[in-house]
Amino acid sequence: MSEALSRRSAIRLLGAAGAALGAGGCSAALPTDAALRRPPSPAAAGGAARPGSAARVDALLGRLTLEEKTALLHGAQDPAPLGQAGYVPGVPRLGIPELRFADGPAGVRVARPATALPAPVLLASAFDPGLAREYGRVLGREGRALGQDVLLSPMVNLIRTPFAGRNFETLSEDPRLTADLVGELVRGIQDEGLIAGVKHFALNNQEQGRDTIDVVAAEQTLHETELRGFEAAVAAGAGAVMGAYNKVNGTYACESKPLLDELLRGGWGFDGWVMSDRGAAHSTVASINAGLDMEMPDGTHFGAPLREAVRAGSVPEEAVDLAVRRVLTTMDRFGLLTDRPAARPARDAAAGARTARRVAAAGAVLLRNEHATLPLTGAGARSIAVIGPTGQVPFVGGGGSAHVVPDRAAAPLDAIRQRAGNGATVRHALGEDVYGSPLPAGLLTPAAALDDRAVAPGGRWSHEGGFSLAADDEWTLTVHYTGKRPSVRLDGEELFPVREGVAEDFAGGLLSAAPDGRAVRRRTLALKEGPHRLAVSAEGGERGQRFRLRHTTGATRAADLAEAVKTAKAARSVVLFAYEDATEGRDRTSLGLPGGQDRLIEAVTAANPRTTVVLNTSSSTTMPWLSRTGAVLQMYYPGQEGAGATADLLFGDVDPGGRLTQTFPADELATPVGGDLLRYPGVGGRQEYTEGVYVGHRWYDARKVAPLFPFGHGLSYTTWEYEKPVVRAERGGLRVEFTLRNTGRRKGTEVAQVYVGPSPDLKLDQPVRALAGYRRLTLAPGEARRVVIDVDARALSSWDPEARGWVLGSGRREVFVGRSSRELPLRAKAVVRSG
Repeated sequence: MSEALSRRSAIRLLGAAGAALGAGGCSAALPTDAALRRPPSPAAAGGAARPGSAARVDALLGRLTLEEKTALLHGAQDPAPLGQAGYVPGVPRLGIPELRFADGPAGVRVARPATALPAPVLLASAFDPGLAREYGRVLGREGRALGQDVLLSPMVNLIRTPFAGRNFETLSEDPRLTADLVGELVRGIQDEGLIAGVKHFALNNQEQGRDTIDVVAAEQTLHETELRGFEAAVAAGAGAVMGAYNKVNGTYACESKPLLDELLRGGWGFDGWVMSDRGAAHSTVASINAGLDMEMPDGTHFGAPLREAVRAGSVPEEAVDLAVRRVLTTMDRFGLLTDRPAARPARDAAAGARTARRVAAAGAVLLRNEHATLPLTGAGARSIAVIGPTGQVPFVGGGGSAHVVPDRAAAPLDAIRQRAGNGATVRHALGEDVYGSPLPAGLLTPAAALDDRAVAPGGRWSHEGGFSLAADDEWTLTVHYTGKRPSVRLDGEELFPVREGVAEDFAGGLLSAAPDGRAVRRRTLALKEGPHRLAVSAEGGERGQRFRLRHTTGATRAADLAEAVKTAKAARSVVLFAYEDATEGRDRTSLGLPGGQDRLIEAVTAANPRTTVVLNTSSSTTMPWLSRTGAVLQMYYPGQEGAGATADLLFGDVDPGGRLTQTFPADELATPVGGDLLRYPGVGGRQEYTEGVYVGHRWYDARKVAPLFPFGHGLSYTTWEYEKPVVRAERGGLRVEFTLRNTGRRKGTEVAQVYVGPSPDLKLDQPVRALAGYRRLTLAPGEARRVVIDVDARALSSWDPEARGWVLGSGRREVFVGRSSRELPLRAKAVVRSG
């Protein structure tokens, strides 16, 4: 197999290959998959074309002034904000309504409570496009009910590196699975009349340097990996697309004519509008000429500068008209330009909660289960130790654009106690203190009360004192506050500086707020023996200020660990909740659990091997303690109903039917980008996708690298057998048949997966195995079912830059069937013929 495209051959810039990228369809000899590639009609999912739409838009355009036109092409300050992400004022005199834009990959992010759904990566783990549509419908209905018109969702970008800070917001490392789910999410959102704004087009696969990084990728790489999901979104009728921050092959994504004009519109037939991510527009003339229609969140480039450019003749007014037409046509498609728009629905919080719980249970992945540790039954269900801070404080979701204020969220500890019943003993130990304890009253000289300090409106308060340590120690200082963040200086260094940028605005989902709602920041430092100076100051602002300063030390951590071990020893079963708090604006610095959690798990499993570790993490995690555990349950960020869903799974009320949509590496270097700084995070502002088509599990297979857990992995509480495979050519693709049998004693859910090997007739890079289809099934004990999975032409094709399109991989193809990308007991071959 050829190496992933070399740097010399990979640097085929989009700017030099615009025509090739414009050919988004397949070659004439390749049978098409209409669901994936046919350009959507105006009556596609999410709004039907209304009679006279074109004439109505023409009439409006003829009456709009230049100022009014440009006002429709950029964000503005909302006079009646709802806590949303963006606002366009509309033109009241002509009946053009205002537009409100909300973030919403895991729930509608506004200033009011909304259904906090499980993270999209947990949804994806269910391998269930139908469930994705249901998830999208909750988003669509709630967005409309909460006064929104556009939802900035779904996030389509692939999981390329496990270090990426927003992996929990997106779906998978696999292009096929991503495309399937994205299409249904878009349909679901737009079924309810809300416009879906898919993001981030394209190659926004990391947070580090995302504003400026130049991502260089070859044409075949783009089409076979990252672009698949966006193409599916267009085929599903997405109303809007958000341009990414980064550059693509030397040009900012929001200024890329090959991406926006030639590929998105010319190749795929997109007829909605393109908006920038917040602050991602960098020019006026280049952006609008490339196909950017709307600048968010303001008019830095598309306000007065755009009007001046039109008057000066550097931008023809026809270009402005075209952008306005796209916006108005989409609004009309969704019924927003009528005199009597559809009434907004009422929120159905109960229905949203039911879907949230169903998704959380369906997507949970049982990674390990030794010696029947799970489900909890008999004596193991009557004596339980729950350990960890996220057992007591619910971990609902990640930070940034995905952060949602839920209607409610129970603690897992309460759900476990309720499910265990009155006859059971369920005890809790903190294990790790994430919020800190008050500073000792006599620590500082002169003394000051810092655990609940109030500052009056307009006032200021400050204090400086000294303390001394008898020995070196590691401290974590934590400030909880309302209003403006207090200044805390230790030995002259500001511990919590207020920095400009997204990372400062978008804190994590759990640790950024105390149980009483105060904002939280923390800093861990190695302190030396001897004297230290602590200075604290705070401003009251308009509404006053309250804050507390807390800490943990080596001694407090040791006491928490000892209490956890004692509690574990006294119980028959242990459920240990571990967490990792991710957010938009920053990438992860390690794949290990933060703080002292690895040490906690090692100590607790040594005390009680019947320990189940429940992971509330954003992406793949290294597990040096894995072999000591009884079970590991991956719950990611499970949303507001995560506690109940977790209890359902622990006690076996629901079979864990989730499967990994990303490979978990054995160590931090054993990844498709590990050890190559040019691949990640980039060198000198440049990043190269020289792994080519070998994204995710494809790289592990090509390099024969053993992962910790492979793509598609997930255990069940029952056992399965695959039998009697038959593969034959049919309708331009392949029909795969096999028997799936539940050989255990429990009802269970399985995700059967089909992979195809490379074509001998194509002289292009091809995966050793590519995911070609899957089916989620639930079978009773002893039940067998004949399963049929059709592999379409796209799954058997590769993008050929020379042919400027998809070409069918003909010849003898091997087909693999099984439970994961590495557990494939069935194999068969069939001949694929072109023409």
